[in-house]
Amino acid sequence: MPSSTPRATSPATSTKPPTWASSQPESPKASSSLVGQKSTLASSRPQTTTACSEPVLKCETIEKNIRKNIQHSWRDILKLCQEKDVSNLGEIPASVFPDIAEKFHLDLSEEEIKQITTKYDFKKNGKFAYYGFFQSCILLLKPQESSLLRRVIIPKPQKPLSPGPQSTSFNRAMLRIQPQILHCWRPMKRTFKSYDESRTGLLNVADFRQILHEYKINLSEEELFHILEYYDKTLSSKISYNAFLRAFLQ
Repeated sequence: MPSSTPRATSPATSTKPPTWASSQPESPKASSSLVGQKSTLASSRPQTTTACSEPVLKCETIEKNIRKNIQHSWRDILKLCQEKDVSNLGEIPASVFPDIAEKFHLDLSEEEIKQITTKYDFKKNGKFAYYGFFQSCILLLKPQESSLLRRVIIPKPQKPLSPGPQSTSFNRAMLRIQPQILHCWRPMKRTFKSYDESRTGLLNVADFRQILHEYKINLSEEELFHILEYYDKTLSSKISYNAFLRAFLQ
């Protein structure tokens, strides 16, 4: 027993250094594989972001190209979408949109249709939110880019506009009165200014509704609520009439 113990310990002591030395090359291999995995994951993340942002950028170009074509037929397209929208939820099956685009000669390729239906599938349920589509093509609710070559007809409000939510009911109300606004927006603008004695660009809700009524634009209580919810997010009982008119002028 005494003689076997040192023999057992001597090989152990002799094998420990090689074992420790041999474990050194294995740890870099493992670390290099982890680094490779991390680099693969890191490289894949930007690709996913790019894939998500590209359709949005492409859709803006597509919408800009078809805006002129859709100006004359958007009411008929909207009416057809509403007929297909049995549940009145503001959305139709995405598979229906290609037939609508072909019927009204929007001149969209299969790839362009795919880009648009993907962008306006807000709930990711295979539905096409057509009110959001018309809001982008008909209404101008995003800030305009300043251009030295373009005359600014409607001045921007003195205070920066902090808009509220663009709900389906809001878009529905704005699209309903759009033809009437385009017909009389110039005299309406002058009437807005005549009520705005302090020249702040803002009117109280009662005057705003009264002027619309003078031009035979009657809003229901629900429609007025959604419009005020967008243009009077801070609940100041004031509405920027320039921002309101600018939404209808392309």
